[in-house]
Amino acid sequence: MGVLLCHGFTGSPQSLRPWAEYLAEHGLTVSLPLLPGHGTRWQDMQLTGWQDWYAEVDRALRELLERCTQVFVFGLSMGGALTLRLAAKHGDAIRGIVLVNPANKVHDPLAVALPVAKHFIRSTAGIASDIAKPGSAEVGYDRVPTKAAHSLRKFFQLVDTELPQVTQPVLLLHSPQDHVVPPADSERILARVSSTDVTETLLEQSYHVATLDHDAERIFADSFAFVGRLAESVGREGAASGG
Repeated sequence: MGVLLCHGFTGSPQSLRPWAEYLAEHGLTVSLPLLPGHGTRWQDMQLTGWQDWYAEVDRALRELLERCTQVFVFGLSMGGALTLRLAAKHGDAIRGIVLVNPANKVHDPLAVALPVAKHFIRSTAGIASDIAKPGSAEVGYDRVPTKAAHSLRKFFQLVDTELPQVTQPVLLLHSPQDHVVPPADSERILARVSSTDVTETLLEQSYHVATLDHDAERIFADSFAFVGRLAESVGREGAASGG
Protein backbone atom coordinates (compact mmCIF):
# COMPACT_ATOMS: atom_id res chain seq x y z
CA MET A 1 0.00 0.00 0.00
CA GLY A 2 1.56 3.26 -1.10
CA VAL A 3 0.91 6.92 -0.32
CA LEU A 4 2.24 9.89 -2.25
CA LEU A 5 2.35 13.15 -0.28
CA CYS A 6 2.38 16.52 -2.11
CA HIS A 7 3.57 19.64 -0.25
CA GLY A 8 2.46 23.22 -0.86
CA PHE A 9 3.54 26.32 -2.79
CA THR A 10 6.82 27.85 -1.48
CA GLY A 11 6.89 25.13 1.22
CA SER A 12 8.86 21.91 1.53
CA PRO A 13 8.48 18.26 2.61
CA GLN A 14 9.06 19.46 6.21
CA SER A 15 5.39 20.50 6.43
CA LEU A 16 4.31 16.92 5.76
CA ARG A 17 7.14 14.93 7.34
CA PRO A 18 5.31 14.08 10.62
CA TRP A 19 2.36 12.82 8.52
CA ALA A 20 4.69 10.78 6.33
CA GLU A 21 6.43 9.30 9.37
CA TYR A 22 3.09 8.36 10.96
CA LEU A 23 1.97 6.54 7.81
CA ALA A 24 5.31 4.77 7.43
CA GLU A 25 5.22 3.66 11.07
CA HIS A 26 1.81 2.14 10.36
CA GLY A 27 3.19 0.02 7.55
CA LEU A 28 2.55 2.09 4.43
CA THR A 29 5.07 2.79 1.67
CA VAL A 30 5.44 6.57 1.57
CA SER A 31 6.82 8.97 -1.04
CA LEU A 32 7.35 12.66 -0.17
CA PRO A 33 9.13 14.41 -3.06
CA LEU A 34 10.61 17.91 -2.99
CA LEU A 35 9.02 20.03 -5.73
CA PRO A 36 11.46 21.73 -8.14
CA GLY A 37 12.43 25.25 -7.08
CA HIS A 38 11.42 24.59 -3.47
CA GLY A 39 13.48 24.01 -0.35
CA THR A 40 16.41 26.26 -1.34
CA ARG A 41 16.00 30.01 -2.06
CA TRP A 42 12.96 31.75 -3.46
CA GLN A 43 15.06 33.00 -6.37
CA ASP A 44 15.43 29.38 -7.54
CA MET A 45 11.67 29.12 -7.78
CA GLN A 46 11.60 31.92 -10.36
CA LEU A 47 12.97 29.39 -12.85
CA THR A 48 10.17 26.87 -12.36
CA GLY A 49 6.45 26.64 -13.09
CA TRP A 50 3.49 24.36 -12.55
CA GLN A 51 4.62 21.97 -15.29
CA ASP A 52 7.80 21.28 -13.30
CA TRP A 53 5.94 20.76 -10.01
CA TYR A 54 3.34 18.48 -11.59
CA ALA A 55 5.96 16.47 -13.49
CA GLU A 56 7.73 15.66 -10.22
CA VAL A 57 4.64 14.31 -8.44
CA ASP A 58 3.60 12.45 -11.60
CA ARG A 59 7.02 10.79 -11.69
CA ALA A 60 6.79 9.88 -8.00
CA LEU A 61 3.30 8.44 -8.50
CA ARG A 62 4.39 6.24 -11.39
CA GLU A 63 7.28 4.96 -9.28
CA LEU A 64 4.91 4.08 -6.43
CA LEU A 65 2.51 2.34 -8.82
CA GLU A 66 5.35 0.04 -9.86
CA ARG A 67 6.01 -0.91 -6.22
CA CYS A 68 2.52 -1.07 -4.67
CA THR A 69 -0.73 -2.77 -5.59
CA GLN A 70 -2.76 0.18 -4.30
CA VAL A 71 -1.77 3.84 -4.17
CA PHE A 72 -3.34 6.88 -2.48
CA VAL A 73 -2.39 10.54 -2.96
CA PHE A 74 -2.50 13.14 -0.17
CA GLY A 75 -1.89 16.87 -0.57
CA LEU A 76 -1.70 20.14 1.40
CA SER A 77 -2.69 23.49 -0.16
CA MET A 78 -1.23 23.61 -3.70
CA GLY A 79 -0.33 19.99 -3.05
CA GLY A 80 -4.09 19.42 -2.96
CA ALA A 81 -4.39 20.86 -6.47
CA LEU A 82 -1.55 18.61 -7.63
CA THR A 83 -3.37 15.68 -6.04
CA LEU A 84 -6.60 16.55 -7.84
CA ARG A 85 -4.86 16.71 -11.22
CA LEU A 86 -3.18 13.36 -10.61
CA ALA A 87 -6.60 11.91 -9.73
CA ALA A 88 -8.17 13.38 -12.87
CA LYS A 89 -5.39 12.05 -15.10
CA HIS A 90 -4.70 8.63 -13.57
CA GLY A 91 -8.25 7.54 -12.75
CA ASP A 92 -8.62 4.11 -11.15
CA ALA A 93 -4.86 3.76 -10.68
CA ILE A 94 -5.37 5.98 -7.62
CA ARG A 95 -7.51 4.33 -4.93
CA GLY A 96 -8.40 7.52 -3.03
CA ILE A 97 -7.25 11.05 -2.22
CA VAL A 98 -6.89 13.13 0.95
CA LEU A 99 -6.90 16.93 0.71
CA VAL A 100 -5.89 19.29 3.54
CA ASN A 101 -6.82 22.95 2.99
CA PRO A 102 -6.63 22.46 -0.78
CA ALA A 103 -6.14 25.55 -2.93
CA ASN A 104 -8.28 26.22 -6.00
CA LYS A 105 -7.74 29.91 -6.79
CA VAL A 106 -5.39 32.85 -6.23
CA HIS A 107 -7.74 35.23 -4.43
CA ASP A 108 -5.55 38.33 -4.26
CA PRO A 109 -7.36 40.97 -6.36
CA LEU A 110 -3.98 42.04 -7.71
CA ALA A 111 -3.45 38.58 -9.24
CA VAL A 112 -4.99 39.70 -12.52
CA ALA A 113 -1.96 41.98 -12.92
CA LEU A 114 0.56 39.13 -12.58
CA PRO A 115 1.13 38.64 -16.33
CA VAL A 116 2.56 42.19 -16.45
CA ALA A 117 3.73 42.63 -12.84
CA LYS A 118 6.02 39.59 -12.98
CA HIS A 119 8.29 41.56 -15.33
CA PHE A 120 8.68 44.44 -12.90
CA ILE A 121 8.20 42.99 -9.40
CA ARG A 122 10.29 39.93 -8.59
CA SER A 123 8.54 38.88 -5.37
CA THR A 124 5.83 39.66 -2.85
CA ALA A 125 5.36 38.88 0.86
CA GLY A 126 5.56 35.21 1.86
CA ILE A 127 2.67 32.96 2.93
CA ALA A 128 4.53 30.29 4.92
CA SER A 129 3.90 29.17 8.50
CA ASP A 130 0.21 30.05 9.02
CA ILE A 131 -0.04 27.91 12.18
CA ALA A 132 -2.02 28.41 15.40
CA LYS A 133 0.08 26.08 17.58
CA PRO A 134 2.78 27.93 19.57
CA GLY A 135 6.31 26.78 18.83
CA SER A 136 5.38 25.09 15.56
CA ALA A 137 6.80 26.54 12.35
CA GLU A 138 6.81 25.70 8.66
CA VAL A 139 10.02 25.82 6.66
CA GLY A 140 9.12 27.90 3.62
CA TYR A 141 10.14 30.96 1.64
CA ASP A 142 9.62 34.41 3.16
CA ARG A 143 8.97 35.75 -0.35
CA VAL A 144 6.66 34.60 -3.16
CA PRO A 145 8.26 34.83 -6.63
CA THR A 146 5.82 36.60 -8.96
CA LYS A 147 6.67 34.44 -11.99
CA ALA A 148 5.87 31.33 -9.99
CA ALA A 149 2.69 32.92 -8.64
CA HIS A 150 1.56 33.65 -12.21
CA SER A 151 2.19 30.02 -13.14
CA LEU A 152 0.31 28.87 -10.04
CA ARG A 153 -2.72 30.96 -11.03
CA LYS A 154 -2.79 29.34 -14.48
CA PHE A 155 -2.44 25.91 -12.89
CA PHE A 156 -5.44 26.49 -10.61
CA GLN A 157 -7.52 27.53 -13.60
CA LEU A 158 -6.54 24.33 -15.42
CA VAL A 159 -7.25 22.05 -12.47
CA ASP A 160 -10.63 23.70 -11.93
CA THR A 161 -11.72 22.56 -15.41
CA GLU A 162 -10.55 19.01 -14.63
CA LEU A 163 -12.37 18.58 -11.29
CA PRO A 164 -15.36 16.75 -12.86
CA GLN A 165 -12.89 14.04 -13.97
CA VAL A 166 -12.10 13.24 -10.31
CA THR A 167 -14.11 10.14 -9.33
CA GLN A 168 -12.06 8.59 -6.50
CA PRO A 169 -13.13 8.55 -2.84
CA VAL A 170 -12.21 11.87 -1.22
CA LEU A 171 -11.38 12.85 2.35
CA LEU A 172 -11.20 16.65 2.57
CA LEU A 173 -10.12 18.33 5.81
CA HIS A 174 -10.10 22.11 6.04
CA SER A 175 -9.67 24.88 8.58
CA PRO A 176 -12.40 27.51 9.05
CA GLN A 177 -9.60 29.85 10.25
CA ASP A 178 -7.21 29.69 7.31
CA HIS A 179 -5.34 32.90 6.47
CA VAL A 180 -3.96 31.59 3.17
CA VAL A 181 -6.75 29.58 1.50
CA PRO A 182 -10.41 30.48 2.20
CA PRO A 183 -13.09 27.81 2.85
CA ALA A 184 -14.61 28.74 -0.54
CA ASP A 185 -11.87 26.72 -2.24
CA SER A 186 -12.86 23.52 -0.45
CA GLU A 187 -16.53 24.21 -1.14
CA ARG A 188 -15.91 24.64 -4.86
CA ILE A 189 -13.78 21.49 -5.07
CA LEU A 190 -16.44 19.41 -3.34
CA ALA A 191 -19.14 20.87 -5.59
CA ARG A 192 -17.27 20.09 -8.82
CA VAL A 193 -15.68 16.66 -8.33
CA SER A 194 -17.66 13.63 -9.50
CA SER A 195 -16.74 11.47 -6.49
CA THR A 196 -19.64 9.82 -4.66
CA ASP A 197 -17.62 8.72 -1.59
CA VAL A 198 -16.82 12.07 0.00
CA THR A 199 -16.00 12.94 3.62
CA GLU A 200 -15.59 16.55 4.77
CA THR A 201 -13.99 17.34 8.14
CA LEU A 202 -13.50 20.73 9.80
CA LEU A 203 -10.21 21.41 11.58
CA GLU A 204 -11.45 23.86 14.18
CA GLN A 205 -8.17 24.27 16.08
CA SER A 206 -5.80 24.87 13.17
CA TYR A 207 -4.80 27.45 10.58
CA HIS A 208 -3.54 26.73 7.05
CA VAL A 209 -0.60 24.37 7.72
CA ALA A 210 -2.83 22.02 9.70
CA THR A 211 -0.38 19.13 9.35
CA LEU A 212 1.89 20.94 11.83
CA ASP A 213 -0.92 22.39 13.93
CA HIS A 214 -3.26 21.33 16.77
CA ASP A 215 -5.29 19.00 14.51
CA ALA A 216 -2.30 17.16 13.05
CA GLU A 217 -2.89 13.91 14.92
CA ARG A 218 -6.49 13.88 13.76
CA ILE A 219 -5.40 14.32 10.15
CA PHE A 220 -2.92 11.48 10.51
CA ALA A 221 -5.39 9.09 12.16
CA ASP A 222 -8.33 9.93 9.88
CA SER A 223 -6.27 9.56 6.72
CA PHE A 224 -4.89 6.20 7.84
CA ALA A 225 -8.42 5.02 8.67
CA PHE A 226 -9.53 6.22 5.21
CA VAL A 227 -6.83 4.07 3.60
CA GLY A 228 -7.78 1.11 5.77
CA ARG A 229 -11.49 1.38 4.95
CA LEU A 230 -10.90 1.50 1.22
CA ALA A 231 -8.30 -1.26 1.28
CA GLU A 232 -10.73 -3.51 3.16
CA SER A 233 -13.48 -2.82 0.64
CA VAL A 234 -11.14 -3.82 -2.17
CA GLY A 235 -10.27 -6.97 -0.27
CA ARG A 236 -13.93 -7.91 0.09
CA GLU A 237 -14.34 -7.48 -3.65
CA GLY A 238 -11.62 -10.07 -4.17
CA ALA A 239 -8.96 -7.67 -5.47
CA ALA A 240 -5.42 -7.52 -4.18
CA SER A 241 -5.16 -5.48 -1.00
CA GLY A 242 -1.49 -5.86 -0.17
CA GLY A 243 1.40 -3.73 -1.19
